[in-house]
Amino acid sequence: MKILIDTNILISSLLFPNSKPAKALLYTSKHHNMVLCDRNLYEFRDVLKRKAPNVLQDAEVFLTELSYELIPAAYNAEKLIRDAKDQPILDAAIVAEVDIILTGDKDFLSMDIDRPKCMTVAQFLESEGVEL
Repeated sequence: MKILIDTNILISSLLFPNSKPAKALLYTSKHHNMVLCDRNLYEFRDVLKRKAPNVLQDAEVFLTELSYELIPAAYNAEKLIRDAKDQPILDAAIVAEVDIILTGDKDFLSMDIDRPKCMTVAQFLESEGVEL
């Protein structure tokens, strides 16, 4: 399966390496095709620069150690999500035929679309039979 990891999961995984998001990220990288959107990476670095500048160097090492497919943000005229800044990420996931978006973002989670399926970390780990 192709699984896009949203920005909030990346940040949580970096800052809290023993957390459920980190567990889900590691599980995804071992058992599935992990996908990151260039827009997510921009947001990841931007949030860390503002809120946790002391971990920026660790963040770069973190990203280089992950195995993932990088996809470009895409732009489609049809609005499918409430938050406009998330639309290019959603469009990229659709174009790249991503199966799941792993996220904690309520805007993604409240969408009513079949594919990609948006899941929380807990939903994903449970669906994969991974012990929480």
